[in-house]
Amino acid sequence: MKRGILIPAIAMLMLSSCSAKGEATAQAEAETSRAETEAQRDTSTVYFIRDINPEALVKIYEALGRPAHGRVGVKISSGESSKTNHLDTALINPLVRLVKGRYIEGNTAYPGNRNSSEKHYRTAVEHGYTGIDIMDSLTTIELPVKDGYHLTKDIVGERFKNYDYILVLSHFKGHQMAGFGGALKNISIGIASSEGKAYIHSAGLTDNPEDDRAFGAEQDAFLESMADACQAITSHMGDNIVYINVANNLSVDCDCNANPAKPEMGDFGILASTDPVALDRACIDMVMNSDDHGKIHLIERINSRHGTHLLDASEKHGIGSQAYKLVEL
Repeated sequence: MKRGILIPAIAMLMLSSCSAKGEATAQAEAETSRAETEAQRDTSTVYFIRDINPEALVKIYEALGRPAHGRVGVKISSGESSKTNHLDTALINPLVRLVKGRYIEGNTAYPGNRNSSEKHYRTAVEHGYTGIDIMDSLTTIELPVKDGYHLTKDIVGERFKNYDYILVLSHFKGHQMAGFGGALKNISIGIASSEGKAYIHSAGLTDNPEDDRAFGAEQDAFLESMADACQAITSHMGDNIVYINVANNLSVDCDCNANPAKPEMGDFGILASTDPVALDRACIDMVMNSDDHGKIHLIERINSRHGTHLLDASEKHGIGSQAYKLVEL
């Protein structure tokens, strides 16, 4: 009699245990699904095309699905000299005409061919960038930086505010100070005025290019200040900005260097995104994972300058995500 009562009790206990395990499994699966959904939400799309020609540039721009409108500024680096690897206007002019854009730039903070508006305009025109707007040729304005690492403002040319939409067209390569130059460098140091460049390079100590402190910031502080400037630009523009990196002529030096080192790594294509952090991360990943032996020089430049700290600082600022999905066109 006792044995007959015991068996149903054990069965009920086993059913209860199975039910609890089932509920726990379902809860774990739901949490995993939520985590995967959240990860997908934080994953940006980066488009990639191997060809480097005007048609490919237009194609990848159109893939972004964020059409230009209103007054369009096309942010390029105008190049310090005839020896630099700035983007060829034969490559980019068809896209610039398509978006009805105007080339825009800011003066440099170091002695050379572009530290005054007159010299800068003349150099830019020599490089094919006709009609370029040197935005700080008259005066500057300040854009706020929220909860900056070092900066409270970004100083840019006064005419920057005239543009409704910005196409950031960057030459991806190395950089003698930041480790690499891509979209983030182009909207931080690139858009900044001469005073703004000094302010970033000094991590907020001075906005005077002739001040001895102008280029004396500790490396990570400099990179974090670049991230501060990026935040000011992206906050100001909202969704009215897109980013394209052309990965050709991959010198370890920037186009701000009048005598850059010869490229030792081969070209690998054009990449584009609405997220500048994901875009620069994808370019660096392509360098790191390349079979091209020449990559060692570019990797050394990036690592020796702690270049990826810019990605980390920008991501923490909410500018974008280093998680991305690569879509080849």
